[in-house]
Amino acid sequence: MDIRTTHHAELIDITALLNQEVARTGTATGVCMAYSPHTTTAIIINENEDGLVGDILKLLNTIVPPGNYAHDRIDDNARSHLQATILGNNVCIPIEKGRLALGTWQSVFFVELDGPRGRKLTVRIIDAIK
Repeated sequence: MDIRTTHHAELIDITALLNQEVARTGTATGVCMAYSPHTTTAIIINENEDGLVGDILKLLNTIVPPGNYAHDRIDDNARSHLQATILGNNVCIPIEKGRLALGTWQSVFFVELDGPRGRKLTVRIIDAIK
């Protein structure tokens, strides 16, 4: 799955894309795994509320402030790598009744930390019945 990011750091809600993939496979019960093969992106689950989305980005900037990082001598993006390490690059979500079994306020986000760029998202659906 291709994702085009538009900002240096942003959260993109991919919940609908994942539910479309689940529907395409016809899986009623199983597991959906979303994985980012990039070292400066992440996948997280949280609430899709503008204030909270901004707070998450603010938190990442607080935890990993601008600095003189050793990796910057190569790509000047060490901070993005460190932020991605904190969040992780995958999520695994149960599928029930043909949809992601997320909580009421939960959404799945692709987190860009070194954009804008063209990115890939790997999605695997495991059917529990087959």
